[in-house]
Amino acid sequence: MKFIPLMSPDIPEQSITDVVEVLRSGMLVQGKNVEALENEIAEYLGIKNAVAVSNGTATLHLALLALGIGPGDEVIVPAFSYIATANVVEVVGAKCVFVDIDGDTFNIDVDAIEQKISPKTRAIIPVHEFGLACDIHRLTELANQHGLYVIEDAACALGATEGGKFVGTVGNAGSFSLHPRKAITSGEGGLLVTNDDGLAAKFRMLRNHGIDPNGQGMDFIAAGLNYRMTDFQAALVRPQLRDLDVRIERKNQLAQIYFENLKDIEQLQLPNVPAGKRHTWQTFHTVLSKEINRDSVIRKLKAAGVGANYGAQCIPATTYYKDKYQLDAVWEFPNAFNANECGLALPCYEKLTAGDVSFVSSCFNDIISKL
Repeated sequence: MKFIPLMSPDIPEQSITDVVEVLRSGMLVQGKNVEALENEIAEYLGIKNAVAVSNGTATLHLALLALGIGPGDEVIVPAFSYIATANVVEVVGAKCVFVDIDGDTFNIDVDAIEQKISPKTRAIIPVHEFGLACDIHRLTELANQHGLYVIEDAACALGATEGGKFVGTVGNAGSFSLHPRKAITSGEGGLLVTNDDGLAAKFRMLRNHGIDPNGQGMDFIAAGLNYRMTDFQAALVRPQLRDLDVRIERKNQLAQIYFENLKDIEQLQLPNVPAGKRHTWQTFHTVLSKEINRDSVIRKLKAAGVGANYGAQCIPATTYYKDKYQLDAVWEFPNAFNANECGLALPCYEKLTAGDVSFVSSCFNDIISKL
């Protein structure tokens, strides 16, 4: 029986050829392919600086370090995201301040942010969840009014836009992931972008052990880390970048098939895409009615040949954050909690055919009709 996984990366033959060339060269660490990838990403996004690093979490960590955020500071993060968004704040010694999400878009509720701002607040990390731009322009205006940094977590959203502007390029810094579940992948990898030349210089220094890039010899001017990207990772992802817009368009076509095929299921909330936003569909995230056993639906879909899974986490409901901050997510972050408890991610990637998506939809409809 054919199985449709939740995600399957689309690696072109050119990527394989280019990786083999790097491996045969013996020059495996950060080199000409990394530099070329950075230039190509910056050109695509229309931004001055792109810095390639070892993974998406590293991008957020470097941004916080470069901005000097640490103990005694507070950082506002959405209550619904992958756990890394909050973990990096904890790692630098700052405090996470959670804000609930909009229940229709799964993005941070901008209207709820201001009441969480305190004299200790230094930054906001909005997430463009599942590839949909949050209200980033409105959020950045609010941040500017309060003198706060904005670090965009666009891990799933390379190529997403709001009002024609690419996400990741609106705030002080933008973070992208190149994990295999993203539109383009280097296996593990991340991209950090900014229009601030001074900030970009700090990113490059900190990703390479704190070495002074302008010094004579090997001098260390900061306590940095090894967050370098290898050259074969960059070679792997570069040919994929050339097809990024085609991949996004294909996924939008597949999403429309889902909308058409699933629109009559009363027990299902479909994702909402507000006007003026380009979605990149890292996943097609739906929300089941509370009376439906989500885990049972996942098991039945897998038995039918469809890979489905949870979407993201309600971070304040996880053991670490619940215990440390004494949070009651059910009452404090109801939309995030519901998206976590009832959310269901369906496959949506460019290698799928229209027939595949129709098959997934048919299986889903059949399972729900028999509950």
